[in-house]
Amino acid sequence: MEPRGAASRHWAEQACRSAGFEPDVRFETADLQAQIRLIESGNAVALMPDLVWTGRGTTSQLITLPGDPHRTIFTSVRRSSATRPAILAAREILAETAASIPPAG
Repeated sequence: MEPRGAASRHWAEQACRSAGFEPDVRFETADLQAQIRLIESGNAVALMPDLVWTGRGTTSQLITLPGDPHRTIFTSVRRSSATRPAILAAREILAETAASIPPAG
């Protein structure tokens, strides 16, 4: 899981508790690539967003959680920066990637 204090950590702990168990956290890192390596090597299970698996294969078994939980991703910039090419490009690729994720189920 991510370190204590991270919103994703809090959400994951609450999801585990709602499922009837207290998570046994052995590894803490905010580095999603490190989390993926721990999962794929068989050293961890984790609650990961679909977006981390987009565009890459995995040997891990991916399971959709009951209730199909989701999150909203948004960007925020100063009005004066909104038309900068780098910001437009980042928003465009984020939108394309999100649109390419197949619906859960």
